[in-house]
Amino acid sequence: MSKFILFNLFLASFLLVFLGGCAKKEEGKNMSKIMFEKQALLIIAFDGYQDKEYEDTRWELELNDVKITLASNFKGIAHGSLGGNVNVDFLISEIKVDQFDAIVFIGGPGAAAAFQKNSEAHRLCQEAISQNKILAAICISPTVLAKAGVLKNKKATVWSSLTDKNPIEILKQSEAEYVDQAVVIDGKIITSNGPQAAKDFGKAIIKIMNYEL
Repeated sequence: MSKFILFNLFLASFLLVFLGGCAKKEEGKNMSKIMFEKQALLIIAFDGYQDKEYEDTRWELELNDVKITLASNFKGIAHGSLGGNVNVDFLISEIKVDQFDAIVFIGGPGAAAAFQKNSEAHRLCQEAISQNKILAAICISPTVLAKAGVLKNKKATVWSSLTDKNPIEILKQSEAEYVDQAVVIDGKIITSNGPQAAKDFGKAIIKIMNYEL
């Protein structure tokens, strides 16, 4: 057998071993990604969620490979305050907090009516805290956290206007420390004051998720 043929056989064998090893490494990376995939629950009001807050927050999370589950107070087609709509497959009463890394309440004009006095919404907040999950709320939704009793001695922000300071009062009544900022992080509790801060709100959730890696 010529030296040329022997060399080619050696080269072919080397490439098979090398490529096989690379394939195993890539498979390992893919398996690792699956094993450590982050999960976030987004909670919206069935009637009157804030479209931009939902869309921008979801965009930032999915951009960072976070799997999204959507829940509401009803199933079916939920309607946004700006004309959008999205299909909801889960009731908040069906949600098990231990399946998620983050529980996220989206705001909008329907959020206060849907969740401020909702015992299932309160359960999700309380279980998120007790299980050391990320708990996030934007716009009016920090009042849901306040009503659930999880903001005591915590820094938080919330939507308000020149003619309506009641959301701030709800936070203060729950013994939260109101902070006039777009996004406020206190441990694993993240709050934001409205749609213009939604992208930064999503980025803040990712920031806290990455601390856990």
